[in-house]
Amino acid sequence: MYSGLSMLDNRFADQIQHRIDQKTKPLGSLGKIETIAHQLALIQSQGKNAFPSKIDIIKPTVLVFAGDHGVADEGVSIAPSAVTFQMVSNFLAGGAGVNCFCRSNNVDMKVIDCGILTKIEPPHQPCFIEQRLGSRTENFAHKAAMSLDIVKQGIELGKSVVRDTINSGSNLVMFGEMGIANTTSAAAILASLTLRDPKECVGLGTGINSEQYQKKLAIVTDAAQANAGRNALEVLASVGGYEIVQMVGAFLAAAEKKTTVLVDGFIVTVSAYVATLIEPECRDYMIFAHQSEESGHKLVLKELGADPILNLGLRLGEGTGSVLAVAILRAACEFYNTMASFDEAGVTV
Repeated sequence: MYSGLSMLDNRFADQIQHRIDQKTKPLGSLGKIETIAHQLALIQSQGKNAFPSKIDIIKPTVLVFAGDHGVADEGVSIAPSAVTFQMVSNFLAGGAGVNCFCRSNNVDMKVIDCGILTKIEPPHQPCFIEQRLGSRTENFAHKAAMSLDIVKQGIELGKSVVRDTINSGSNLVMFGEMGIANTTSAAAILASLTLRDPKECVGLGTGINSEQYQKKLAIVTDAAQANAGRNALEVLASVGGYEIVQMVGAFLAAAEKKTTVLVDGFIVTVSAYVATLIEPECRDYMIFAHQSEESGHKLVLKELGADPILNLGLRLGEGTGSVLAVAILRAACEFYNTMASFDEAGVTV
């Protein structure tokens, strides 16, 4: 199913770093801006015969994957599953947080119905994509969330939408998510695959009370014990979400297309982590946007060796953190492209 990715070509890494170091500034004084510029330049040098003298962000696009979860029936969220449909409708009407930040940062947005409980009726807007794997997953507190065949189908669908986005001209993709109870699914995936204490993986989501937290923790603990020894695809089948499996495919396709991915919060980062277990080379194409308030996010960022750009106390999801970080990537490009070198400015050190 997976042919394997070739390693990132680092032949121009030293030249890129030299260009950065020769800018009119003390070495390393722009911190993460320099690191981001280097990674963007390295990614954009793939398949080229010379190191890039210019890097850019073209048609940045956030893909918001939506899916409902049977485990919501266990009362592990502050809202019922019906809210997933309501929020997807809000995305399409332009009224959600991610819409606001897309407008302020000039980012394109698409919404993907991966399997929400109530279908969006036609006529559909151009930004809406329907690739449903079902109406929602099974309740994994009692049975597997989905079959292995559905996992594989979802991964391929996620790949397809990213390939189409990149082929339409985007060289920066971001993924957001919407799905009531999807922090429970993400925590169960993380605990199952890392073998870490479920207490490190389970957080308060969008604000559950202590009783709901204990229920959520018990469900994730049981799932992690049941999944001991299973591989990534098997764990996705056991406790995953339709939006999560499609995001795993989305990360894999971005790497196959040698395209930068700006990684959002907890659920998206868990999907990124799963993708790296399937194809480790896809990690090289990821830039991490922010650290969320969800407790498991710090853990999975550590597993990925990630140092996020922002820490704004966010816990909304939707891709909001990644869209906000686009401005930083644009600044890194401007620095790399136009900041004078010591020679150009006539500055002697």
